[in-house]
Amino acid sequence: MTEEIGSSNNKELYALLHVSPEASDEEIRKAYRQWAQIYHPDKYQAQQMKEVATENFQRICEAYEILCDENKRQIYDIYGMEGLTSGLELGPKLNKVDEIKEELERLKRRKEEEKTAANFQPSGAMFAQLSVPSLMAGHGLMRIISMHTEIQSHVSKNNVIAFGGTLAVKGSVGSADANAVFRHQLSPASSIEIMASAGLRGLIGVQTSRQLSRHCNATMGLAMSLRDGSINLSNSWNRQLSPTTNANIELSLGTDSSIAVGWRKKDEKMAAAGEIRIGTSAFGAEARYTRHFSSKSHGRITGKIGSTALELEIGGGRKISNFSSVRMMYTIGIQGVHWRLEFHRGAQKFAVPIFLARHISLGFAAGAFILPTTLYFTLKSLVFKPYYRRREKQQALENMEQTRTQVQEAKAAAEKAQQLLLNVANRKRNKQSTTNGLVIVEALYGNPKALKSISNPEENTDELASQIFDVTLPLNFLVSDSGQLKLHEGVKKSGIMGFCDPCPGESKILYVKYTYGDNRYEQVEVDDLQELILPQEEHRI
Repeated sequence: MTEEIGSSNNKELYALLHVSPEASDEEIRKAYRQWAQIYHPDKYQAQQMKEVATENFQRICEAYEILCDENKRQIYDIYGMEGLTSGLELGPKLNKVDEIKEELERLKRRKEEEKTAANFQPSGAMFAQLSVPSLMAGHGLMRIISMHTEIQSHVSKNNVIAFGGTLAVKGSVGSADANAVFRHQLSPASSIEIMASAGLRGLIGVQTSRQLSRHCNATMGLAMSLRDGSINLSNSWNRQLSPTTNANIELSLGTDSSIAVGWRKKDEKMAAAGEIRIGTSAFGAEARYTRHFSSKSHGRITGKIGSTALELEIGGGRKISNFSSVRMMYTIGIQGVHWRLEFHRGAQKFAVPIFLARHISLGFAAGAFILPTTLYFTLKSLVFKPYYRRREKQQALENMEQTRTQVQEAKAAAEKAQQLLLNVANRKRNKQSTTNGLVIVEALYGNPKALKSISNPEENTDELASQIFDVTLPLNFLVSDSGQLKLHEGVKKSGIMGFCDPCPGESKILYVKYTYGDNRYEQVEVDDLQELILPQEEHRI
């Protein structure tokens, strides 16, 4: 299976059978037989135990039925249980993995297109440039203000219409333009756009895009200026070099011909991009690097050099809600010193560049950078962090209250499942103790903050304690006869038999203490989707 497939769900069925997402059919059948021996209802006489066994045996049978069927397994790997219950169907001639994926993607696209058809999708940006030197000279603070808005609508499954406009005022001079775009999807791999713009930069044009291969696409455009009748031809090619890296070449022929070569790389922790452009009237190069310090904050540095620019930009931003973020950038270059404040909300953007000085002095430039940086970190430590901690705590309490019944039911079901594992788990533990093998002394699964509070009585509260679940018994059960334990990567641990999710919506870790060999005492912590292999020499205290 590929990473792309594996990222779409947490693979609870693989956890239930305790097999890898890459397991063969034979490995799945073997795991099913082992679990069926434990949970078959006919093995138990007591009515209560028989009911618990029946419930878990049905879960095992359902997992086996899905994972041993090639088509069902492919759907589950891509879309999870939702894909199996949403009515997606595969034709009888689809046998290859790529064919199945392509058909599922087509069906998913069709459902999304039907859902979004005739819906309007607005976007816009507002730009207000302030100038401190102009204010000091008595010419007013506002230099430029502009607004742009666009509304996009799906008029049918393959057709999209977008209308937009821009209003701008610079000093006492104003300008406006309006544009319209019609986009038609010719096929899953190609599309065509017809565009028209009226105003200062009036033009009409056509642009077509095509997916040349799985990793390469190309765009070609032709535009004519309504002002002077000049023609501009543009071509661009984009190539995916790796799952995280893309490269592109752009060629433009017209009144201002140019050629540009660019590169982009993006992963969870960083993003980088660079471009070199050579034209008939100017040339330049630009590089940008963004580092994500957490899921909510990032820093960015950008450098530009060329015939019309020489500047360095540094700053960062923070996500303040699911749909909103703020950013502040500091720029120093041949055009002077600037601040730029940005606020993003969904598809809307509000930017305020503040022009501080035309001439660069070392003291002023350093002060313009140090002052907002110091102010930000002071506010972050004294205001923002305490506020977000209080809000996160309040949200966690609200989430606990909302999921209290769900968690209690999940814990009760997991404890019942553990009852049926008890005898075998104790027998395995005693055997490993006798042979100085692998013995799980303690295993706790749940909220990282709750696990850390165990050693601190002042922080240990009933709320935190409820976000932890003891899984010592099921882990001892999963230890092999050879004294090995393996939990597979990419499989959410709450799906393992005898486990449960004690804090839905929160991050979770597994904390394990174990002995191995000559009474060596060892411990380890792993994230929810991280692989765990015991024993390992590096775990020794």
